[in-house]
Amino acid sequence: MLIAECWSLQFAPFRRSIYTRFWHPRSDCAKLHCLPGALLEILDLRHFSSGDLRPLLNEEIDLWASVLSWDYSGSADMILRYVDAKILPGYAAIDRGRIIGYAFFVYEGNKGVIGDLFVTGGDQAPTAAEVESRLLLHVIETLQQSPGIHRVEAQLLVHETGAVVKPFTEQGFSQHARIFMLLQLGAFLKRSLALDNEIEIRSWSERDYQSAAAIITSAYRDHVDAKINDQYRTLSGSLRFLNNIVRFPGCGTFDPESSFVAVHRRSQTLVGLILCSRVRNDVGHVTQICVLPEFRSHGLGEALLAATVANLRQRNFSLLSLTVTEANTRAVELYRHLGFETKRIFDAFVWED
Repeated sequence: MLIAECWSLQFAPFRRSIYTRFWHPRSDCAKLHCLPGALLEILDLRHFSSGDLRPLLNEEIDLWASVLSWDYSGSADMILRYVDAKILPGYAAIDRGRIIGYAFFVYEGNKGVIGDLFVTGGDQAPTAAEVESRLLLHVIETLQQSPGIHRVEAQLLVHETGAVVKPFTEQGFSQHARIFMLLQLGAFLKRSLALDNEIEIRSWSERDYQSAAAIITSAYRDHVDAKINDQYRTLSGSLRFLNNIVRFPGCGTFDPESSFVAVHRRSQTLVGLILCSRVRNDVGHVTQICVLPEFRSHGLGEALLAATVANLRQRNFSLLSLTVTEANTRAVELYRHLGFETKRIFDAFVWED
């Protein structure tokens, strides 16, 4: 059982210089008469301050709350800090002097990751869909033209499947449907499981980092999720993934209390894990759950999930969410059986040179 996560605002790559590569032939363009009757400018985010962007981010916070039951304010504050520091690569869409949308991305080695896209609604021209396409085109072209970039990934969680597909498919991206699922914690259908006596489930510890990365790498070998997130393919990539989950707030705030590992008693080695973050005061989100191939089909993944649910219930959480790739049918069926409901289907996009 595997869940590829995290959607992730991957801020960790800001450890190194990012603007040595950031260039677009139109990034500082004047006025783009790109739409009939509309005057739209697409400008480098470095032209703006947090004060310019704050009204738009407040709208985005409301959207995440209503659609996903997530408190996006922590991520929004971090975005605004990077905007003020002039180190967030991306673009803003300006209509008649007002910022109506933005998109940002980051560089990580030879890969670019599109971190976010948001355009305000309303009935004014240009339409939100048209502005989204224009912003994405700029971001995609920038990344594909950046020296040394051979791969681009994007998972835009609040956009329903197909909503922003055109700019990606036109630029050669593959598309993978993913499912956002939500569980009312009181509705979790816990089943009687007879776990192997050799397996112990205990709380997550900082000492589990290296072993957890090894499990992730082994669990996702030849799996569809490793096509979506290439960090799963190597031990160093899995360590970066864990660091992003535990140290940075892109997937909420890591919650060690509701995160667990499965340990083989005799060998004292990790054979499975579940990591959970707090995305609202009363809402948890499973950022990773996986089990070594040789220990699957014995209820271990379900037992890890049950441990997280029990902990969250005890602490008066009301909801638990997760995302899963639609092609991972076995996992999807299990989550539905346990009481998770599909709330949104969104797309993951991948381009490789």
